[in-house]
Amino acid sequence: MRAAFPREARLLAPPQFRAVFANGEKFVSRGFVVIAAPSAAGRSRLGLALAKRRIKRAVDRNRVKRVARESFRHHQDTLASVDIVILARSRTDELTNAQLFEQLTGLWSKIAASKAVNRPVACGQAGQPAEI
Repeated sequence: MRAAFPREARLLAPPQFRAVFANGEKFVSRGFVVIAAPSAAGRSRLGLALAKRRIKRAVDRNRVKRVARESFRHHQDTLASVDIVILARSRTDELTNAQLFEQLTGLWSKIAASKAVNRPVACGQAGQPAEI
């Protein structure tokens, strides 16, 4: 299995992020808040929103993003068609890479087990969920 992270596996546009924030279910760990919503895209997609307010140094934000992308790449096959936004909590930059991976692995398991996130979605315009 090749665990790539192509453009199609990313949330890129503000409307995509807004849809996740509006329709998503929240999963929380010590270092992250993950919001997941069913996706009409046909695959899991990841968006990262790491605020400078939470992680001050750019080098730390980049490390956390790198770990989050890597973890997502390894677990995207276990997730249903779901859009995910990762937010950092305060002091996330103090965690080691191993601790970050461990927390994200637990969050992926919670998302995969969630019935609300894994429900099918009717497809609306431009791959957005249809309003019912």
